[in-house]
Amino acid sequence: MKSLKRYQYEKYAVLCNLAYPRVFKQTRYGFDPNGQRIISNRYGKTVVRILWSKDKEEAVIVIKGSHSLTDWLLTFAMWQRSCKAFGLDYRIHAGFHYILNQESLPAHKKDKLGLTLFERTIKIASELIEDGKRITITGHSSGGAIGCIIADALETAFPKSIKRIVTFGQPAVGGLKFKKNFQLAHKTYRICCDLDIVTFLPPLPLVYWHVGKLLWLYNGRIYENTPTIVRLGRSLVSWIIRPFSYHLMSKYIRNKDFFDER
Repeated sequence: MKSLKRYQYEKYAVLCNLAYPRVFKQTRYGFDPNGQRIISNRYGKTVVRILWSKDKEEAVIVIKGSHSLTDWLLTFAMWQRSCKAFGLDYRIHAGFHYILNQESLPAHKKDKLGLTLFERTIKIASELIEDGKRITITGHSSGGAIGCIIADALETAFPKSIKRIVTFGQPAVGGLKFKKNFQLAHKTYRICCDLDIVTFLPPLPLVYWHVGKLLWLYNGRIYENTPTIVRLGRSLVSWIIRPFSYHLMSKYIRNKDFFDER
């Protein structure tokens, strides 16, 4: 697995963050004026943005995380559903399955009624792949989770079409069969920041599994592939001792700039 470079991390982090506002000006970030397609959910809200430029090989699929009460409630749907309808031979979290399988309302003049969010995303991405593009998928929270499924389905239909997957604060997606059958672990980077509790979800050890290379941003360092139990242990210790850490002189020295010079 190649390493994820700093500029790549910053690029995908910025795109994930800017995907949440209703309006996204893709030309400010090097994409063509007509280089954006939006995929909406059942309420007409944007979930997926597909971005590209004619003169670049890479097209980027950016996927939002949970941004409504309904989406957050889906987190508790911790049973698993088959992905055979997506052309994949494993089971995933029922909440993520529901997000992918919901109806996608048209958001473009080329869009037609009757497609799911998964089907519309695959359709648009497939056209770009057939035009010679390779696909990078990036997503935050549940967006990262469903991005893995979309990527795996595209890779199944178009081998070597996926360039990389970069997720931020992603929960686990599926069971042991998902972990074994997922084709893109060697191209997947899973970014976890400090004590992000969502990355420990669902809280069912040995029932849900993560895939790809973990990059844990913790205490000013990057740790690679730290076992979940170790991260959880360090997180619990940090939560317990945090109130006492504010007593250290280093904290007082760090805050010296609050005072005016006399």
